[in-house]
Amino acid sequence: MSEEEKLLKEAKKLPWEDRLFHKNWKVRNEANIDLASLCDSIADPKDPRIREFAPFFKKTVADSNAPVQEKALDALIAYLRAADADAGRYGKEVCDAVVAKCLTGRPKTVEKAQAVFMLWVELEAVDAFLDAMEKAIKNKVAKAVVPAIDVMFQALSEFGAKIVPPKRILKMLPELFDHQDQNVRASSKGLTLELCRWIGKDSVKSILFEKMRDTMKKELEAELVNVTGTAKPTRKIRSEQDKEPEQEAVSEAVGPGPSEESGNDAPQEIDEYELVDPVDILTPLEKSGFWDGVKATKWSERKEAVGELTKLASTKRISSGDFSEVCRTLKKLITDVNIAVAVEAIQAIGNLARGLRTHFSASSRFLLPVLLEKLKEKKPALAEALIQTLQAMHKAGCISLIDIVEDVRTATKNKVPLVRSLALTWVTFCIETSNKGVIMKVHKDYVPICMECLNDGTPEVRDAAFSALAAIAKVKLVSTTSACECAFAVEVLSIILFVLL
Repeated sequence: MSEEEKLLKEAKKLPWEDRLFHKNWKVRNEANIDLASLCDSIADPKDPRIREFAPFFKKTVADSNAPVQEKALDALIAYLRAADADAGRYGKEVCDAVVAKCLTGRPKTVEKAQAVFMLWVELEAVDAFLDAMEKAIKNKVAKAVVPAIDVMFQALSEFGAKIVPPKRILKMLPELFDHQDQNVRASSKGLTLELCRWIGKDSVKSILFEKMRDTMKKELEAELVNVTGTAKPTRKIRSEQDKEPEQEAVSEAVGPGPSEESGNDAPQEIDEYELVDPVDILTPLEKSGFWDGVKATKWSERKEAVGELTKLASTKRISSGDFSEVCRTLKKLITDVNIAVAVEAIQAIGNLARGLRTHFSASSRFLLPVLLEKLKEKKPALAEALIQTLQAMHKAGCISLIDIVEDVRTATKNKVPLVRSLALTWVTFCIETSNKGVIMKVHKDYVPICMECLNDGTPEVRDAAFSALAAIAKVKLVSTTSACECAFAVEVLSIILFVLL
């Protein structure tokens, strides 16, 4: 037996740590092969050896010997297949080590490194994976950046946007569009197109296109035509895989149901609001001269000052803050003697509602009575601004049908018919864009209000009341299985038909 064979034989008796970090590369190589084989044989992710091996990998994948490094990646892959989500605690340190040492290696090493990242995603260590990718794309060596972009593409494509958050990827892309290496630019373009499949072309264009060079925009525009169909995940995270045998047993007991395909035909809805970071507008507003401008005697100066707020508030997502003084000022400006100033103030409120959403709830309730009262104005520009803003406040979730019952009741008793009819038209919009649960809670409050308006002397008010009642009845008929509630909905429809006929 040669000295080398003796060394390898004796080394097998050593503890794992000593073998894996032995000064002889052949000992380390065999240790990784044995570790991979052992991990392959582990059937229970709670096996104590799983926890024992975890701390080794941040060092083994950084081995200076290329063949040993590959075997270390093999062992890590086998380990991750045997582990469960509890291993995620080691995700950050291992992913960082793989990024630092494996992405510039031989093609086979890079391929195995990418397989490791995908397994970390499968084990729900997505944040650790994306944190590592943020470091990888800053590598000065383009050869290391391309595999990082490609594995993000693969993770998004296979696991989908519910597992791999598009927001993190969207933040990384702008600096890649201007990269000096054409392969990096090509890969980032491919990742952008993949994002379009998951969150929609419009969302990607509105968030990223302003950060691109014109050439890149043109190239993407040309390729966006080919982005069709609905993206669907093809790979599940480990916890979902574990549920599969259970679900199969249930489906066998219950019998065949709708196929998975038929249930997933609808495109995945992702709110663009959640994809962007909030922007502070209060600080630049202070510097813009807004407070002096809104007190100016000239209407043009007042309009210009409010216009600055409208512009700042047009950002997709606004950082929450104290907008109480801003809203008190806007409340006064809604009733400004100059129509142009009033319209600008109302549009600013609409933008604040869209950008702040639930953070604008208290302000919306504060402003609502004066907005409804202002519906009496017949100027088309003012009426249009009011309708758009009222709809925005509801659609953005600032207020719900539950919050506005008393405001609507007051508006429907207003002496001006236009206020009554437009308030009811807005209520119809709110009903049609609310979830069924909310309508089921509040229909008993709104039906009496609308029924009373059926006797209004103005045809437009009666028509608006009919529409609101019909919207309620439609929801009740579609959503209820109770005979009593169904009878109620039919009764409401009967009354509407009776009055109409």
